[in-house]
Amino acid sequence: MTDQTNATGFDWDGPAFQSQMKKRRRSQIRLKLLGLGAIAIAFLMLMLLIGSLISTGYQAFTQTHLKIEVFLDPEHVDPENPARGNYRQILTDTMKVQFPEVADDRAALRRLTSILSNGAQFTIRDRVVANPGLIGETVQFNVPVSDDYDQLNKGLIDPETPEAHRRLKDDEIANFELLKDRGVVTKPLNTALLTNADSRFPELAGLKGALVGSFYALLTCFLLSFPLGIGAALYLEEFAPRNRFSDLIEININNLAAVPSVVFGLLALAVFLGWFGMPRSAPFVGGMTLALMTLPTIIIATRAALKAVPPSIREAALGVGASKQQVVFGHVLPLAMPGILTGTIIGLAQALGETAPLLLIGMNAFITSAPSTPFDSATALPTQIFIWADSPERGFVSRTSAAILVLLTFLITMNALAIFMRQKFERKW
Repeated sequence: MTDQTNATGFDWDGPAFQSQMKKRRRSQIRLKLLGLGAIAIAFLMLMLLIGSLISTGYQAFTQTHLKIEVFLDPEHVDPENPARGNYRQILTDTMKVQFPEVADDRAALRRLTSILSNGAQFTIRDRVVANPGLIGETVQFNVPVSDDYDQLNKGLIDPETPEAHRRLKDDEIANFELLKDRGVVTKPLNTALLTNADSRFPELAGLKGALVGSFYALLTCFLLSFPLGIGAALYLEEFAPRNRFSDLIEININNLAAVPSVVFGLLALAVFLGWFGMPRSAPFVGGMTLALMTLPTIIIATRAALKAVPPSIREAALGVGASKQQVVFGHVLPLAMPGILTGTIIGLAQALGETAPLLLIGMNAFITSAPSTPFDSATALPTQIFIWADSPERGFVSRTSAAILVLLTFLITMNALAIFMRQKFERKW
């Protein structure tokens, strides 16, 4: 027996020890494999989610248009008041030129004009209003087609499906194919997805109103929650006496950070809309609601950043005669600011994706124009996604996925900014 065996009374080279070590190694390997498997499953689920969104939403980033020559007949447009022109009739006359054989068939002509989106007449009107000198001339326009024909051009409507089971009849599909053969059908990038507000027609619906509404709501949330959160955290961490009252406040702040967001929506509904009579569906009210939800997160993040500043910084400043306020605002707060900003950005990113509190204060109204001020009615990105997901038109399916991708882009950007700021400005003590 070795000296080690004699000293401890255990044979370290014996079969019992070797068996125990093998069991320990097997346990470590199993734990490692389970961890890798969990990461692989999570990554797979994430890829499936993003893949399904991309496979459905990419269709919304293009839009089918018709490139047509339109004669702006002075009989239908008054040069003195071009905004009141009969542009629907102008489009009907344009389709007669494309298909002269159906000029006398009102039903067939009505089916032909249905190829064009309801917004095509407004595209022509806006250009004529901007330049009345076009009246009496033949001008080329690129106008969107209606949703059914957009779905057909994107392959989402199968012409081989029995006619009774699809929305477009055989003659309607034949007319559209004829236009494609003439080279007047295009499929450019759908800039209207970001430049248009909401619409009843999928081919015209966009996210501009939701983007502006989210911007105003987040701006309000930041202006309210950032100074209040930092002030509360500074007082609790640096100035408040350590007693039962301050402990109670700290416990309640931690509890508020875990409260479901719908509770804050109910509070805003009762207080902001019920008691104060503030405007419903306004981004300012939405921002106040999100500020209530974000405040606990900012306070907790700020206190953690303040605690991370070494006590030696405070002691050195006090040692050279600085007051308590000078120590906090001149030394501790600037050093903690990178961590505070990181926590704030993460809190705002969380607020950007919240839907329940905004639904409760009415930010899911049908708004066809972007808000001009934070007090105008508006929607937000999450509520716009909710509205489109609930719409029966098939064209909104791809737009819902596209809107989710836009929202995810903003969330990833904000989180990436928080990580960048943390790595760039964080100090190692």
